[in-house]
Amino acid sequence: MKKYECPCGYVYDEAAGDPEHGIAPGTRWEDVPADFVCPVCGLSKDAFTEA
Repeated sequence: MKKYECPCGYVYDEAAGDPEHGIAPGTRWEDVPADFVCPVCGLSKDAFTEA
C-alpha cells in the first residue's frame, strides 16, 4: 500500500486510512473522495504527492 503526503507534512497511509475522518483502513488513494481535504491544513487532495 502507498502513502501520500501533504505539503504540510500530514501523511495519508492507505493501509491505515483515516477513520477519524471517515476513511476506512485499506482505502486506496484513488478511492478517497475527490472533496477530501487535509485534516491538518485544509489543502485539497490534488496537493498531495506520493511519499
